[in-house]
Amino acid sequence: MAATLTLRVITPESVALDEQVQSVRLPGLDGSLGILPRHAHMIAGLETGILLYTDASGRRKPLFVNGGFAEVQGGTVRVITRAGELAEEIDEERARAAEKRARERLDAVRRDNLSDADVLKAELAMRRAIMRLRARSYLD
Repeated sequence: MAATLTLRVITPESVALDEQVQSVRLPGLDGSLGILPRHAHMIAGLETGILLYTDASGRRKPLFVNGGFAEVQGGTVRVITRAGELAEEIDEERARAAEKRARERLDAVRRDNLSDADVLKAELAMRRAIMRLRARSYLD
């Protein structure tokens, strides 16, 4: 059997994932980060995006993460994030509705010349909605 590492995705509400995996690809602040067994210790900030991992049986699986950070130490990848959802748990209809609302909100804040903070909040909501849909699309 191939060497594995433990992947734990922790949110404020729960442990979204805790399993043995062959590899992990993280959405790092400075680009994608690939993690394999025996990786050097590191801590990295994460963007809102898609964490891809290869499970112990060799299947690639996507998981949406809402920013946060990752720590790699001693055969464990620990991801701390505001939200983490397995792609198969994302309700596509609800995700599309969230994207529509985010797009409308972004259009409204730009049209109404609101503050930069309001524009940033709307852009972040839009990115979350798009990334959730993109994670879900890996299953199609």
